[in-house]
Amino acid sequence: MQTIKDVFKNNVRQYAMFIALIVISIFFQILTDGILLLPQNVTNLVLQNSYVLILAIGMTLCILSGGNIDLSVGSVSAFIGAIAGTLIINMKMDVGLTIFICLLIGIAIGIWQGFWIAYLRIPAFIVTLAGMLMFRGLTIAMLKGLTLSPFPEKFQLISSGFIPDVFGGFGTKLNITALVVGAIISIIYVILQFKKRAEQKKYNFEVVTMPLFIAQIILILAGINLFAYWLAAYKGLPIIFVLIGILVLVYSFFTTKTVPGRYIYAMGGNEKAAKLSGINTNKVLFFTYVNMAFLAAVAGIVFAARLNAASPQAGINFELDAIAACFIGGASAYGGVGTVSGAIIGALVMGVLNNGMSIMGVGSDMQMIIKGFVLLMAVAFDVLSKNRARA
Repeated sequence: MQTIKDVFKNNVRQYAMFIALIVISIFFQILTDGILLLPQNVTNLVLQNSYVLILAIGMTLCILSGGNIDLSVGSVSAFIGAIAGTLIINMKMDVGLTIFICLLIGIAIGIWQGFWIAYLRIPAFIVTLAGMLMFRGLTIAMLKGLTLSPFPEKFQLISSGFIPDVFGGFGTKLNITALVVGAIISIIYVILQFKKRAEQKKYNFEVVTMPLFIAQIILILAGINLFAYWLAAYKGLPIIFVLIGILVLVYSFFTTKTVPGRYIYAMGGNEKAAKLSGINTNKVLFFTYVNMAFLAAVAGIVFAARLNAASPQAGINFELDAIAACFIGGASAYGGVGTVSGAIIGALVMGVLNNGMSIMGVGSDMQMIIKGFVLLMAVAFDVLSKNRARA
């Protein structure tokens, strides 16, 4: 029991919200009479929150770099959606070429905002607030206050399409491809965990006992394969889920296994110390905002495809959802602490809260109150934890 307590205490940020996600899911599963975790609803949960998951990944890097946030991502997403609508619907441009142009424009927006923030050191809050107003205005001007629709089916598939079942289901109603992918991910996870444990023991790091280590793996494997079953029982793997999975893997590897990724943590921990150790902090900060705008462009494309329209009202409050997901997922308001996987968990917590309360018929006013309270408690938990550590 003491070992379990020590493990939880040392990884409190990582485990607290994961446990909270499970508890909230069970709570709403009971209150909604089993509707929340129906396979179709689980798939819809992923599709509905895809843009938040994408934005949360980029916002995590901004927060890690020193508690900075980007208020412009909702407007940038709407602007990119407007560009996609204009090029595809009005100008009949090829979908692939349009997506490429939209991503380039997203990078250009990031360069614009990153320059003011990183090299002229204008506070990120001010620059991105200006961006929020500017790009919202550009969106309304481009669309002339009207909504463009519909997009061609090829474009809609980004958010509503599914990976075909290459195994043909073997006569069952289950999507075998989803189950196979779940099994492959499980095998890779087990191999990586044993490899990580071996490396820790090699360098005489403290490791948990073998029974507890096995119990952790079994719990994670159960979660992976249960989720794979939910997807398999509906239509299989959504295309957008595969995209998000790739982004999570790439950014998790970048932040934990590469030198530039560790620079972001170092800068968020102590920028002056990072500078003195030879890190080009301006370059690091510049990169985080270019990356954020790029992911905002991706989210804009995804949302436009799901909405099947380019709307001047798109993207409203996207930035608040992404910021809340990061802080709920364990990112520190002071920077230097947080993970991509934590932000994903935070986004799922918000998604389950939204979905569960909507199924129960809770009004939007009460939903906002509850989400605001959850965000406040998450940040308060971070602050209190930091104060205890200093004491």
